[in-house]
Amino acid sequence: MAIEVRIPTILRSYTDGAKAVEGEGKTLEELIGDLETRHPGLQDRLVENGTLRRFVNVYVNDEDVRFLGGLSTPLSDGDTVTVLPAVAGGAR
Repeated sequence: MAIEVRIPTILRSYTDGAKAVEGEGKTLEELIGDLETRHPGLQDRLVENGTLRRFVNVYVNDEDVRFLGGLSTPLSDGDTVTVLPAVAGGAR
């Protein structure tokens, strides 16, 4: 099962600069575990204490996984997972 994972610039040091990588898994949690075997260190940047990090947004086919089941979100062959760091701040 091939799933495309789009990687933000800030995490590309873990993927040797690749903008997108492929992984496998029936759930988001399995996919992240698979990515960790291929790109060590990536899992720690996405998951903390068994949940997605607060300032990391993950989308499956443009749907926010926080509303789909978090790490238990089911995945299918051909899905696209997008990882986006949350951005905050700015001038008043």
